[in-house]
Amino acid sequence: MARATGRPGVVSELGGFGGLFDLKAAGYADPILVACTDGVGTKLKIAVAAGRFDTIGIDLVAMCVNDLVVQGAEPLFFLDYFATAKLEPKMARAVIGGIAEGCRQAGCALIGGETAEMPGLYAGGDFDLAGFAVGAVERDRLLTGKNVAPGDRVLGLASGGLQSNGFSLVRRIVTDAGLDYGAPAPFDAECSLGEALLKPTRIFVPGCLGAIATGGVKALAHITGGGIAENVPRVLPGGLAVEIDAGAWSAPPVFRWLACQGAVPTAELARTFNMGIGMVVIVRADAGGAIEAALSEAGEEVIPLGAVTERQADGPAITIKGMEEAWRNGKAARN
Repeated sequence: MARATGRPGVVSELGGFGGLFDLKAAGYADPILVACTDGVGTKLKIAVAAGRFDTIGIDLVAMCVNDLVVQGAEPLFFLDYFATAKLEPKMARAVIGGIAEGCRQAGCALIGGETAEMPGLYAGGDFDLAGFAVGAVERDRLLTGKNVAPGDRVLGLASGGLQSNGFSLVRRIVTDAGLDYGAPAPFDAECSLGEALLKPTRIFVPGCLGAIATGGVKALAHITGGGIAENVPRVLPGGLAVEIDAGAWSAPPVFRWLACQGAVPTAELARTFNMGIGMVVIVRADAGGAIEAALSEAGEEVIPLGAVTERQADGPAITIKGMEEAWRNGKAARN
């Protein structure tokens, strides 16, 4: 499975003490290396409870490579850390298969990792995952957000649902409601609750790299922990703000169910969940058409969200209008 993810630049086989990668062979002239590490969090607990392990590896890769691409970097290679009390080959194969599939989607090579058995540290059936991704970007193409200016357009890319954040709250809501992960999902009659909650995180790399190649992308924000409210301001220069219209899209049913079932305040929704937007793209006002075309061609659902403005004195870095209507009542639900 790892060999199937090979790409130009890989110069080593699995089994050594380290993986080797040749940047020159990958086509770079003056590269900056970008490195990210992440995990899947307590979504793993739902995978264990539901007995489904085929997509959790995709989540692991996605959480790392989506962070790489926001800086303009192409993911090159990936390493995983898989720790458990006792290795169960069938489960491990499903997990590693998901990691390999995630790497395939992102265009990066799985060149190594570590599998650790630690009885006594993990309870039976429990396991943990961590991922490590390295990418590269030519020095003059690094995205920092420093050129963002008033009038720039803000676009959103639809998420794959919950993705990999907010699952401690999700698990609490499911437990309090007395639901079983094998029962039909209250918000999606076509699948079980476990299947619905385990839908994998979207990998935005191909679409974002295509958009960056048009020359009009100024900044990207991966919407993970902290939600839209906290991640978009991370890529704004001082003195600027973003105004987003929550009515531009309808929050998927899973979020509206969590909001109502858990009585989650709207402001907390904005800080905990992606609410249906997995990546935010800030673009030059005159480049929006070409960028939307590149993203759509890559299979992304593009949603115009708003614009960059001057930040008022003591004003917020982000304003999200119409959250209550769009996120609790919604319009036609997008599945």
